[in-house]
Amino acid sequence: MTADISARIVVDRDRCTGIGICESIADDYFEVGDDGTLELARDQVPHGDLERLREAVLGCPARALTLTEQP
Repeated sequence: MTADISARIVVDRDRCTGIGICESIADDYFEVGDDGTLELARDQVPHGDLERLREAVLGCPARALTLTEQP
């Protein structure tokens, strides 16, 4: 982990419905497969991407995403 990492993405797979709003906001982090399963391309978020990832988390209608911010 580098010093630039400011948060980590956590997915609640029991809640995720695979709608893909997160993917439309940050397709370099999220990908919804043909079967509706969400895959993370990466789970560590550098400071420069934090606001965009917060938007993706807030946009999830199933509330399946959270960011755990690093100190």
